[in-house]
Amino acid sequence: MNDVLTYDTWNEDDARKAMESFSGEMDVLKWAYRTYDNIVYACSFGAEGIVLIDLISKIKKDANIVFLDTGLHFQETYDLIKTIEERYPSLSIRFLKPDLTLKEQEDRYGRKLWKHQPDLCCNLRKIEPLRKHLSGMDAWITGLRREQSETRKHVRYINKDEKFKLIKICPLIDWTWDDVWNYIKLNTLTYHKLHDRHYPSIGCEVCTLPVTEGGDLRAGRWAHRDKIECGLHQFR
Repeated sequence: MNDVLTYDTWNEDDARKAMESFSGEMDVLKWAYRTYDNIVYACSFGAEGIVLIDLISKIKKDANIVFLDTGLHFQETYDLIKTIEERYPSLSIRFLKPDLTLKEQEDRYGRKLWKHQPDLCCNLRKIEPLRKHLSGMDAWITGLRREQSETRKHVRYINKDEKFKLIKICPLIDWTWDDVWNYIKLNTLTYHKLHDRHYPSIGCEVCTLPVTEGGDLRAGRWAHRDKIECGLHQFR
């Protein structure tokens, strides 16, 4: 793929020209699957994830999807994944697990690592498993939206991912929270039950709280801490 935009052959002008040709999320996804053979969507199965799965299924019915199974997710998350597998049987959903079990992690680093060293816990249970998987990929897709937080407001459709050394594609950057839910309702998509209990952003059960109505969409993640990102995404 010498003529394809890759991490090693990144050219800002080529990236800009490609992005200028997109009229929306479907153009982004069509370009992504046309351009890259080794591409995967890393899904957390929140509202944006459900939308992207449905969009991707219209373009690539046998697309590869990965879920970072930390072993600490809500039961509702696992239940939802089972439902999604039944609705989209052609999709390949793979669970990526950490090298350490929770017991091994406790023996090595102490109990409830997510409380006293949350960055290390995220690194062990999310970042390293994804890094290992992405090492064989050319590009990955994420559900990042600019509206989600200040850290994400500069995300583009096509990004040179310095963290994992490949191309990161974000089709939903311009979508609002209302856009996400309008799509879910219009297409009668099954979504995470915790969204109805004031959890706009859903991660591990031990690190996620509900958000008061009108609150920041990511305020429930690592609440009462300075931490606002798990570390999967490197921003400016």
